[in-house]
Amino acid sequence: MLSPAARHVPASVVIVNWNAGDMLRACVESLADDARRGCAVVVVDNASSDGSATAAAVACPWVTVVPAGRNLGFAAGANLGATHAAGDAVVFLNPDARVLPGAVPELLAALADPRVGIAGGGLLDERGRWQPGAARFSPVGHLLLDTTLGRLPARWRRRPYRVDWVYGTFMAVRTALFRQLGGFDPAYFLYGEDMDLCHRARQFDARTVHVPEARAVHGDNVSAGKRFGIGREAEVVKGELRFYRRRGRALELEVFRRLGAGKFGAKAALAGLLGRRRTAATYWRVARACLETST
Repeated sequence: MLSPAARHVPASVVIVNWNAGDMLRACVESLADDARRGCAVVVVDNASSDGSATAAAVACPWVTVVPAGRNLGFAAGANLGATHAAGDAVVFLNPDARVLPGAVPELLAALADPRVGIAGGGLLDERGRWQPGAARFSPVGHLLLDTTLGRLPARWRRRPYRVDWVYGTFMAVRTALFRQLGGFDPAYFLYGEDMDLCHRARQFDARTVHVPEARAVHGDNVSAGKRFGIGREAEVVKGELRFYRRRGRALELEVFRRLGAGKFGAKAALAGLLGRRRTAATYWRVARACLETST
């Protein structure tokens, strides 16, 4: 097989891995058709100890594994992977996700519109149920409308539509735009970097769209679960708080903190009354994260 530098590669898929186990191999195997069509697949291994990157490379020898040497987190790891990418677009895919047939070409097709700089795919859980893949910048809209009821209309969409930001779980970015933005902000270890990237892209008049028909099955957040346990949801909120703080949005930061603490505190109390101790503990951690003065 020719090297990526010696052939035209329409896009590259970058996967940042940290101890994703067998899910990484399943993720990479789901990209086999895309690799045959010319997509490069790059796995950045953040010093995993479970042999997952090696196992994936043995099963799929067309994969390029880039050892990070240490756990860089998602943002810095993705940036490292992008330096090994070729083509007009780079697709970021979580190691606990598997693309469905045709998902990558469908996602890249959204970038045919020159006004679009970032496209995010539709997400499903292991049972085929819809998962959110896009959200709002506004703290009020995010906390009150990016909810189960507020997202009902999004479940019925089939065509690409414009959004504020998309999840980095399955996201395509024009290579030129990614370089212009300087990649993801490495100040975000995990969570919030996708929100930040889409916000900075908007400042360059590059649109972000959600592409429901470009579907990936998203698993159980295996890497984050191993690292954070029941504190994972709190880490998500800390990333969003970091976004408001780093963007200098003091009022929005305060609104998010107060509204978030009330919302998740109420959810924790309700879960406790229903005897759902683990859920209650999870939401209490989120509520406390909202009240922390630094993240």
